[in-house]
Amino acid sequence: MSHTAPAITPLMPAQSPFTDATVLSTQAAQVLRALALDEDLKWRVPQDPVLGRLAHKVARRFVAGETLTDALDRAERIRAGGHRVSVEYMGESCRDARRATAETEVFLDAARLLPPGCSVSLDLSHIGLAVSEELALANATRIARATADTGREMIISAEGSQRTDAVLAVHRALCRRFDHVGVTVQARLHRTAEDLRGLLPLPGRVRLVKGAFLEPEAVALPRESPAVKDAYLAYAERLADSGHLCSFATHDWDLLHRIDHHLGEEGRVDAPWEFETLLGLGPDRLDAMARHGHPTREYVVFGTEWWLYVCNRLAEDPRRILQALVDAAS
Repeated sequence: MSHTAPAITPLMPAQSPFTDATVLSTQAAQVLRALALDEDLKWRVPQDPVLGRLAHKVARRFVAGETLTDALDRAERIRAGGHRVSVEYMGESCRDARRATAETEVFLDAARLLPPGCSVSLDLSHIGLAVSEELALANATRIARATADTGREMIISAEGSQRTDAVLAVHRALCRRFDHVGVTVQARLHRTAEDLRGLLPLPGRVRLVKGAFLEPEAVALPRESPAVKDAYLAYAERLADSGHLCSFATHDWDLLHRIDHHLGEEGRVDAPWEFETLLGLGPDRLDAMARHGHPTREYVVFGTEWWLYVCNRLAEDPRRILQALVDAAS
């Protein structure tokens, strides 16, 4: 009895999971964004005896350190290089009211100790929004008062779209009492055009980012879509033309050049705009914009809850995963 070998269908290049780098990059970014939503991992990974040691090496590229002293040291070095600084103490999604209020004290210390030209940034969910809007507003008011007393800006960071309404509500409430409290908007969100209409009449800087969170397409443009860059540029030009205080927070060289061109490729010391990059990701961008005379700022983060932040930074550009492997093995 003879047996006929089964026919073997050769794999075509287009079918190989290793031939489409774009698809793999997109999938890797989605996985990282999903990991960044896992609040349990923000405790488990840093404390794991094996993973924690490796992850710390990766985090060092993006995080100033775990203490305010670490952030102060880094801020001084950045200022010496001619750039402004924004400092954030990481700890989003704090679900314990007592702890959220205790964490507020760190921001009060930052408002008191940071050198001139440094702003204080924060996630409202770090200081109570994950518990209630009322708690977030009470703690944010304390920080707003402290930053006003020391003559520095306070910037509210972006969070997932499910919190955007609450974030903007707290921001509006603060703007009734203070004129130095800014807020972050995400170019990816479909709602941002309408949100900007409500923000432009208010005081405080509007910080524009692309948006790094895992969001459904009904809510946001896919991060990898070319439409994100188009939306970002449109919002940036709208902000620039409005004369409103604003920050263009991006590492995208093409966007930086196009915004620079829109501004006339010549900045000024008293400009209402500034160009901002995150720690470890764009010092060359800041130097280039500074050479054109634009105000520049580097965004510094510190704290022990760095895992979710690092996941989002890696997800923004999957090539950073390769760098993370190098850093972990160093």
